[in-house]
Amino acid sequence: MSPSPRRHQITQEVTDMEKILILDFGSQYTQLIARRVRELNVYCEIHPFNKIPALDADIKGVILSGSPASVRDVDAPMPDLSQIKGKMPLLGVCYGAQLLAVLGGGEVESAPSREYGRAMLTVVAPEDPLMINIPSPTQVWMSHGDTITSLPESYKIIGSTENVKAAAYHIKNEKTWGIQFHPEVYHSVAGKDLLANFVYGICGCSGTWSPDSFIETTVKELKEKIGNDRVILGLSGGVDSSVAAMLLNKAIGNQLTCIFVNNGLLRKNEFNDVLDSYKGMGLNVIGVDASEKFYNDLKGVTDPEQKRKIIGRDFVEVFNAEAKKIKDAKWLAQGTIYPDVIESCSVKGPSATIKSHHNVGGLPKEMHLSIVEPLRLLFKDEVRRVGKAMDMDPKLLGRHPFPGPGLGIRILGEVTPEKVRVLQEADNIFISNLRKAGLYDQVWQAGVMLLPVQSVGVMGDERTYENCVALRAVISTDGMTADWVHLPYDFLAETSNEIINKVHGVNRVVYDISSKPPATIEWE
Repeated sequence: MSPSPRRHQITQEVTDMEKILILDFGSQYTQLIARRVRELNVYCEIHPFNKIPALDADIKGVILSGSPASVRDVDAPMPDLSQIKGKMPLLGVCYGAQLLAVLGGGEVESAPSREYGRAMLTVVAPEDPLMINIPSPTQVWMSHGDTITSLPESYKIIGSTENVKAAAYHIKNEKTWGIQFHPEVYHSVAGKDLLANFVYGICGCSGTWSPDSFIETTVKELKEKIGNDRVILGLSGGVDSSVAAMLLNKAIGNQLTCIFVNNGLLRKNEFNDVLDSYKGMGLNVIGVDASEKFYNDLKGVTDPEQKRKIIGRDFVEVFNAEAKKIKDAKWLAQGTIYPDVIESCSVKGPSATIKSHHNVGGLPKEMHLSIVEPLRLLFKDEVRRVGKAMDMDPKLLGRHPFPGPGLGIRILGEVTPEKVRVLQEADNIFISNLRKAGLYDQVWQAGVMLLPVQSVGVMGDERTYENCVALRAVISTDGMTADWVHLPYDFLAETSNEIINKVHGVNRVVYDISSKPPATIEWE
């Protein structure tokens, strides 16, 4: 959904939208393939290889992903591709290319040495539709333990590397291609151009899937689905629920009621500030301050998992109590996004559930609410682009991720109102200073941890024995892995000094320089 020379306004229904189907064989890069296709303003969906959807006219082409499996394994994934191969454009990537070779009668063997990392691809057939305007040689990324050692006669090699003769091939008289490298990763320099050749030139996609077109079609779909019914949405103050609320508000206006619960574990002034922002956006919002309930129920609790469960349970109770007051509500809206949908269905079959933090769990059955998820087609960065296209407040749109249990899991040990006050003050100084220094947008997530450690200090002429806090700032793309941010020493020194001088109860500040893995982003 990035700007593209092929972009223009469209008005077709979501159900009639051109799309690329990606069949997932379990590769770590599958989501990245989808991201690259989406960046070309072409909508795509990921489905497990063993759950191929109906191949309607909207599907313009199919991509087979890589896999940790080997086509030589006894239980190797071997889907029935008879309705796809030779009947519509098909691109096999890595395992997908080896699968197509084997299905055609070719041979795949264990590579003499694992082919992993950079390689230089020589384009053998520059006139081939997949290779149009691909420079030769060009750097590509290999990641496989097997390699194609022979191809059927109808398979024409169109690209080779020093060690992999059949690095890319085209099946004659078919719109079927295979490549043993990964065009979706950054290290494949012309990878995006190759994917563009496939989705634009070969599949004939127009590249019209943009934030504006998504908003237009989604709003229309929401109007038709919801009609005159009432909808309830639990707001968290985060990006996903906020953009979902904006889309629904655009579609159904005051039929939407949003509930924003203060669990007493939000950042300093966050409840009132975010509530004001929502009302300024024209949303119908009910703010519920349930701080005392959460504090009372957390009294004496030190186990991190027990704290999480109490906070989650209390939220459901408070949300349900408010939701019951809204008469004739028929729908519960959620900010579920596409990675959560993908993760709810593995290549081995459906996994447990969509991530619990995207669900308002425990809703009583008698409420009979149906689920509506306006963002279930989008990746996180696409959610932000849609929000920007709706003129959302950049400050709200650019907010760092914040854990569902809030400061409750950044206070190690028992949670008390006084500890919350101390942490809110320290956290507010850290986050405010990041903004002032122009560092906030360079950080994926930042926060302060209040440690169950007291240390000796000297303040004025007195010895002190007070709390220690740890600053945490990481860079990441999805939270699965993260590295600590190398914040300037002067910035850290000034922030530490300000926290110690202004936050009563803190006399020591440390900076967490652990990466994930092995450390997690949060401390609990």
